[in-house]
Amino acid sequence: MIKRCVDLIISFLAIVILLPLLLLIALWVKADSRGSIIYRQMRVGKGGKDFGILKFRTMHPDSDSKGLLTVGGRDPRITNAGFFLRRYKLDELPQLFNVLVGQMSLVGPRPEVRKYVSRYSDEQLKVLNVKPGITDYASIHYSNENEILAQSADPEMTYVQEIMPHKLALNLKYIQEAGLITDLKIIAETVLKIIR
Repeated sequence: MIKRCVDLIISFLAIVILLPLLLLIALWVKADSRGSIIYRQMRVGKGGKDFGILKFRTMHPDSDSKGLLTVGGRDPRITNAGFFLRRYKLDELPQLFNVLVGQMSLVGPRPEVRKYVSRYSDEQLKVLNVKPGITDYASIHYSNENEILAQSADPEMTYVQEIMPHKLALNLKYIQEAGLITDLKIIAETVLKIIR
């Protein structure tokens, strides 16, 4: 209950305070390339239910058909505006609306697409017992995930066999340690990571 109240208050205040920035980003995305401003992708949320996660569009239309993983900072599918937005995680800001309506929390396991969730073990499926979040331990640890995948001869295999299991282990660690202090610590570390 406390977590939901904190999510509601912070997400609402953040949307109000950041509204001018959100509008500027929206105009930039629209002017930079054809396509919608907001990108909605189906992810798996609490209880295994699908929901549409919101992001500012950072890729050219129909890029998902060429793969779900983003490889390297200069993936040719990424737009000019998208490169900047991804670098500073500004593309994730629309997820404040996901938090506001209760589909996500500020802090929690990052939601994954169904394709990868279908590979989870029974133990790993425990991450679906809690509401997904905008940031978590794994988001901080793998802030350079695109660069790691760019160095791999087989990005898909590297993600499935190395990155994803470690992310899920960090998610399970979060579930064990979850609490207001832990959440505030993760939010602070996320902000510091972006600033650096």
